[in-house]
Amino acid sequence: MEDSLRLQSFDRLPSAAQFASQIESRNVPAVFVGCVKDWKAVSKWNPSNGGLGYLEERVGSFMVEAMLSQTAPVFYGDLRSHERVPLPFSTFIGFCKWHRQNVGNSCSINSNSQGHQLGESDTEQGCSTFVDAAPKQIYLAQIPIINAENEARVQLETLQEDIQLPAILEEKNLSSINLWMNIAQARSSAHYDPHHNLLCIVTGRKQVVLWPPSASPMLYPMPIYGEASNHSSVALENPDFSIHPRAQCSMEYSQKVTLQAGDALFIPEGWFHQVDSDELTMAVNYWWRSSIMSSLADHMDAYYLRRILRRLTDREMDQVLLKGSTPTWRQESNVDHSLDQAGQSKDLKRKEQEQHSLLLHELRPCALQALHELVALVHDRVNASDQNQPVSSDSTNGLMCSKTNEQDKTLTTEIFHLEEDPVAKILWILEPGIFKDIFLAMAHNFPRTLEALVLHLLSPVGAEVLTRKFDEIDQQHTEENQYVSIILGVNPDLVVLCYVVALASVLFFFMVSGTNSTRYSMGFLITNLQQWMLF
Repeated sequence: MEDSLRLQSFDRLPSAAQFASQIESRNVPAVFVGCVKDWKAVSKWNPSNGGLGYLEERVGSFMVEAMLSQTAPVFYGDLRSHERVPLPFSTFIGFCKWHRQNVGNSCSINSNSQGHQLGESDTEQGCSTFVDAAPKQIYLAQIPIINAENEARVQLETLQEDIQLPAILEEKNLSSINLWMNIAQARSSAHYDPHHNLLCIVTGRKQVVLWPPSASPMLYPMPIYGEASNHSSVALENPDFSIHPRAQCSMEYSQKVTLQAGDALFIPEGWFHQVDSDELTMAVNYWWRSSIMSSLADHMDAYYLRRILRRLTDREMDQVLLKGSTPTWRQESNVDHSLDQAGQSKDLKRKEQEQHSLLLHELRPCALQALHELVALVHDRVNASDQNQPVSSDSTNGLMCSKTNEQDKTLTTEIFHLEEDPVAKILWILEPGIFKDIFLAMAHNFPRTLEALVLHLLSPVGAEVLTRKFDEIDQQHTEENQYVSIILGVNPDLVVLCYVVALASVLFFFMVSGTNSTRYSMGFLITNLQQWMLF
């Protein structure tokens, strides 16, 4: 965790101006210890002080939507893991009272297996029946006290009298104020919110684990086009690292904070957070739009998207390549600066000769060895593939796959680092002149092998290495892109090289962002991003 992203702690609330300029603008979490301890709710809602009876008397007749989950004590955001069940608030209070009286007992509340929605008769029955569920499976999540966007959804407006707007929010246009209340210990799955959030603990205790938006690759966010797109697809309480290998590093990018009654936590938009709540914990949170989101204009979306993609891919590629070995040509020059009898540089003379001949025996030994390694890699991949099926590159999750003849299995290799990519590893250590020699030799002597290399063995990391090598050659030659024209002139099919390199950075971005359906995303990009002039 970078020091600039470390959570800050304050013993008192700053002014609204100080909060906006020194805390909110940094987009880094902050804890305000005891800042809401003077709320009426802190004393009046406390179950130890008769708070459950007070709440039942105040709002017991109001209908609320409870989250009913079969995966409790963990509550996930997707619709397949829970359902919203309407019930009187007094019924939920009844469950709370029953749980307090029976903590530690193994008994549970049973009902018919089909389940039903609560009505007036259910209120009279109290805790005797409830949708085939025990109280620990019920959670009041995001029950509106105020909702500026949809006043019809407001269910507990009367509780506003027991809370006081924190001074730091006095100048904010609030989107909503919500009540969160659980009966037994509960955990919300890791997710982020599209608004700034101030979470205030009224009773009980919560432990919050926080990840910055830059840690998204470790948390595998759900597909952006589906439901619960702001939730992580990793079950952090029992992760499957064979499916989500990067999740093993997730805790290295996290920080934890424990909040007691009276404390408040500022969670900036986009920060992933997983919340563990003790029994009978109540909290109130405030959501408001950030100044950044409020000022974004629709007509600038394509520009911002392009800038963000460029920054993310550049950063990820730099990290990947720095983890690999340093190019040998940077350590020891391969250029022959000795002079022949005519006083002409031998290296310059060799460069002139290569324009007329690209015979393999004229390649320098290191170039010839690298060429043999590349050709062998391509041939091994082709020979391992099904003769009736073309060698295919599966873009899903950035994996390269090949199908074998004898077994109905897929040979899958994840490419995340330079040292794990055999093609990129060979190319990365080559001096630009040797790199050019190899590709020219392949273009003239093994054009189909070169095509297979580009189409089927070039990963996003390999494409980035290829692009950087081309840039290095550009810097050494006055006639730009001469090498590209020679290569592309041999086989029209190799025009795809430019396309692959152009898409490589975007493909790599989707690979590291944890998208579960990269193929869908790439199809969307190809058909739509060109219209937005991103390529």
